[in-house]
Amino acid sequence: MPSSFPDGAEKPLYEIKANLFKALAHPARIRVLEILAASGGQPTAVREILEQTGIEATLLSQHLAVLKRHDVVRAERSGNAVHYELAHPKVAELLAIARIFLTDTLSASREQLAVLEALPPIGSQG
Repeated sequence: MPSSFPDGAEKPLYEIKANLFKALAHPARIRVLEILAASGGQPTAVREILEQTGIEATLLSQHLAVLKRHDVVRAERSGNAVHYELAHPKVAELLAIARIFLTDTLSASREQLAVLEALPPIGSQG
């Protein structure tokens, strides 16, 4: 079912989801989201995110802008400090589900590799 946007454009839900996943498709943004998720719903200062990620400030700002533009995070200014938090608690759940999926997938791959390594050698190994 199409979804309306302020400019009158219609986009199918799968396209909107794809854009959300594009916004999440960078390791630095995932790390930022993990930091925010670990804060237990408390806003986190940008300086704390900088300390935990080691990302250069300008680059972090760009990543935060992408997440904010896609409504994944929200920001609040307090004096000179800017604090970020997840825009929706389900973002933390999405990260947790992705981790479970990857753990299961990697576990299955490890089991397949063990089976492969247990096979007798092919041909001469010389």
